[in-house]
Amino acid sequence: MSLLAQLIANGIIAGAIYALVALGYTMVYGILKFINFAHGEILMMGAYFAYTGVHVFALPLWMAAVIAMALAALLGIIIERVAYRPLRFSGKIAPLVTAVAMSLLLQSVALIIWGGDIRTLRTGNVTVGREILGAMVTNHQLVIIVTTAIVLAFLFLFLKYTKMGKAMRAVTDNLSLALTLGINVDRVIMFTFALGSALAALAGVLIGVEQTIQPTMGVALGIAAFSAAVVGGIGNIHGAVLGAFVIGLAENIGIWFIPSGYKPAISFLILIIMLIFKPTGILGESKETDVRKNEA
Repeated sequence: MSLLAQLIANGIIAGAIYALVALGYTMVYGILKFINFAHGEILMMGAYFAYTGVHVFALPLWMAAVIAMALAALLGIIIERVAYRPLRFSGKIAPLVTAVAMSLLLQSVALIIWGGDIRTLRTGNVTVGREILGAMVTNHQLVIIVTTAIVLAFLFLFLKYTKMGKAMRAVTDNLSLALTLGINVDRVIMFTFALGSALAALAGVLIGVEQTIQPTMGVALGIAAFSAAVVGGIGNIHGAVLGAFVIGLAENIGIWFIPSGYKPAISFLILIIMLIFKPTGILGESKETDVRKNEA
């Protein structure tokens, strides 16, 4: 087994998780120009929904995951409708403060319902990994990579070919023009929150199978995914996926050179460097150019 191959494999697995979460950040920002800082906590709630389905109602994991995604989508719709929609035209500070408050509220709710004990979705013994290109990869990790690849393929096809996907892209390009053309913007925004929340819940389930679940799990994961969205070019779907794998690989290869305890700081460092030298992100430049053309 090669150490470099193992770190790259770990980076790809982490990037697959970050991609699912970063898409929620970037889709909401693309439409509302607003950062939903409660998105990491929706991931956490999705993991707990699935945990309840598996360990309380004895559901199969796949069924618990589907129900968790549906409940997370409903939670995203409720949060958008109750907390964010009334503040849509209140500037940037009020929604930002509300998002932070919502994040703390969801953590408190999870703590009250499920307690602070560390839990896991895994049932049975830990499986032994198999060697692939010099790295040891478990079946759960393969499921994470394959699931993310399938979801991303369906998402890109959905955005390109469906009526709702085209409406989402139209609202992202120019919300005012989309409103003028008769697109139901409220419905598009509600669907965007639902879709992003369902993807975050799926990420929470995959993490819960591979690692552990706790009420604060959404904080670090949310920050890493947010960094990925910014690095790739927030508001850009392809950029969010690219940024996720950049952050995942950088974090895991980075611990070859520094103590693993500093791993979460790597995404912060990359985020700061990008904001200083290329604030539009890796794929954000063309988007900025399009906006300038529209304004002209």
